[in-house]
Amino acid sequence: MNKIILIILAVILPPLAVFLNKGAGKDLLINIVLCLFFYIPGILHALWVVLK
Repeated sequence: MNKIILIILAVILPPLAVFLNKGAGKDLLINIVLCLFFYIPGILHALWVVLK
């Protein structure tokens, strides 16, 4: 159930999903930068982190 919620969050708010899964670290920073430049790569990165 928790994984499903993280996947939904990864599509809606990618940095929040990464933060809830990994905490504050390099993955969160990478995701924020990707979301600032382009939203789709941020979603893909968040999904990759959540499903890894």
